[in-house]
Amino acid sequence: MSLEHVTGLTCVICDATYPADEAGYVCAECGNEGILDVRYDYDLVGTHIAKESLAADRNMTMWRYRSLMPIAPDAAVPPLTVGWTPTYDAPRLAVSLGLSRVWVKDEGRQPTASLKDRASAMALVKAREVGADVVTTASTGNAAAALSGLSASVGQKNVIFVPESAPQAKIAQLLAYGSTVALVKGNYGDAFDLCMAASAEYGWYNRNTGFNPYMTEGKKTAGLEILEQLEWNVPDAIFVSVGDGSIIGGIHKAMKDALALGWIDHAPRIFGIQAAGSDYLVQAFEGDEDVLTKAPISADTLADSISADLPRDRIKAMAAVRETDGAYLRVSDDEILTAVPVLARGSGVFAEPAGAAAYAGLAAAVDRGLVDASDRVVVLSTGSGLKDVASAMKAVTAAGTEPMVIEPSLEALKTAMVRVPDYRSPRRGEGTADPEDRG
Repeated sequence: MSLEHVTGLTCVICDATYPADEAGYVCAECGNEGILDVRYDYDLVGTHIAKESLAADRNMTMWRYRSLMPIAPDAAVPPLTVGWTPTYDAPRLAVSLGLSRVWVKDEGRQPTASLKDRASAMALVKAREVGADVVTTASTGNAAAALSGLSASVGQKNVIFVPESAPQAKIAQLLAYGSTVALVKGNYGDAFDLCMAASAEYGWYNRNTGFNPYMTEGKKTAGLEILEQLEWNVPDAIFVSVGDGSIIGGIHKAMKDALALGWIDHAPRIFGIQAAGSDYLVQAFEGDEDVLTKAPISADTLADSISADLPRDRIKAMAAVRETDGAYLRVSDDEILTAVPVLARGSGVFAEPAGAAAYAGLAAAVDRGLVDASDRVVVLSTGSGLKDVASAMKAVTAAGTEPMVIEPSLEALKTAMVRVPDYRSPRRGEGTADPEDRG
């Protein structure tokens, strides 16, 4: 295996650098807080990948960027199609917000319906490099489902730790894929700590974000896709919902990679959005606190995918905002629920609460004057609304949307339709098919 394009892994705290073939999960001096960042020889990378070669590449998955990943050129990757999710132009959302352009990147189109598939795909490649028998992770649901589904595609044994309170749809995915599932009587932090202890005890490969340095390298591919799909025209801002902080750190890493390779000449402002009940990073940003020493909070939000007492990848997450002149914003659970149908009706993207939080954050940023009318903005929707149907039903009920319950007759339909907003009675002949069009 050749990883000559990787110059080493550097601690985000003390800057100690370890050779790729000697690095562990974290810095030996700084312990679990000493998260490592993969560094590249960009001159060498540039001889293997360029904007022109990408334009001709027919591999429409995350692996089109494998020359910019810490894997060997011939490394076997899972067979599921991960990556190259669409970035939709959403002109009606732009008009409603008074912005120049708004795009929505829909990560609900991934194999297990969330962005976490990108990290899990990377984890399986790295686990196979070291011959791991079992891979494990802790999750509020999406990372677990991602690891479970990707593992099923290659027959990899895995053990999953999730809070007992995780949405049933997410637990159902794990069981359907055949994972060994531990429902932990506690919150995400409890599940994470138990997973860490178990991986150390049994020698399992640890996929946990904010610990395994390679997860950022999988998640950054979403950022590279945004740039490529916008034809390398850098948006003014990217809005990302934040829990553990690994996704926003990955988006930032993508921008740094693209800058180093000369693919772009500046980075967009990155905005991190947190639920008001899980706002550790917002508090730290507003108070200019040191996230290395700031104590955990007690998180409580319906947006389970971004609920975290202590964001595990908080150093990279804070750097993503501070180094790009972005900001951290909080939104309430009610604002998040309101955003679910607004985003769906304005773009066609049905997001789970965590994904809709990014749009709620954009609306809040507009209200606060943090984005300008001329700005071009990307909203990263991190997971499908089908992940949490209960919350989606709360959202549409709050929006005053209910189904009609009617008898199976045209008269019953006509009676019900008069109560539908903007309903117009059919004219003679309207709605009647031409006989030549039938069958």
